[in-house]
Amino acid sequence: MKRILTIQDISCIGKCSLTAALPILSAMGVETVILPTAVLSSHTAFDDYTFHDLTGEIQKIAEKWREQGVAFDAVYTGYLGSIEQVSIVEELLAEFRTPETCLFVDPVLGDFGRLYSGFSEDFPQHMTRLCRSADVIVPNLTEACRMLGIPYAEKGYQESDIRSILQKLSELGAKQVILTGVSFAESEVGFMGYDASRNQYFSYFHRKFPQQFHGTGDVFASTCVGGLLRGLSLEQAARLAEDFTLESIRATLDAPDARWYGVHYETAFPYLFRRLSSPF
Repeated sequence: MKRILTIQDISCIGKCSLTAALPILSAMGVETVILPTAVLSSHTAFDDYTFHDLTGEIQKIAEKWREQGVAFDAVYTGYLGSIEQVSIVEELLAEFRTPETCLFVDPVLGDFGRLYSGFSEDFPQHMTRLCRSADVIVPNLTEACRMLGIPYAEKGYQESDIRSILQKLSELGAKQVILTGVSFAESEVGFMGYDASRNQYFSYFHRKFPQQFHGTGDVFASTCVGGLLRGLSLEQAARLAEDFTLESIRATLDAPDARWYGVHYETAFPYLFRRLSSPF
């Protein structure tokens, strides 16, 4: 069984970050080791929540793993709450990562052109540094533009624009890039990817829903890295992730209060199992 280490926060209520990554990766047959960066009573779409920073615990946990000789087939990073946490993750990678360890980075920075609350304007530069050593990165358009220092546009992108962004992201150092939230038409949305080693682009789109759903990026990233550890190519893994995220959204449409809470990926697991048992 493959073993993955995922480093991100825990929102005790609400389906995102580790509370999405752990069940999805486990359901895909991947042993999932967690390293929480913070504990929140709920995710930040709630009106009020507690927040406990675990920066001081990360290295203590890692020290025990060193003593126990723990190793990982992949490391998957999500939300990192500070510049210090980015630096600590880089130190952990220097020790626990081998040439065979896949580093999968979801550079969580913001959405809709804005950084998430609590991030300083220079924070993207530090996340960019982490992405330089990654095998795969999966930014959305906001995150890509912030890391590259280019203007963000809500719409109007042409395929040539997205190819240029992907090329620039790969030049940061990542071997493979998936850019999410890509749309060339009002009625559809999806992703476009680039494999620098083969100089190949690929894309995948589906019908766009008018609603916005919380936590879908975490569902996508977790499924995608799980697919890679199951032996799928990046394009196959990303297609599976997009389809499972879409199926999770469909399962949520009849629950009007769930869109901000998190998608019902639990009820979409039978779909995921069927896809994993079918040849790609």
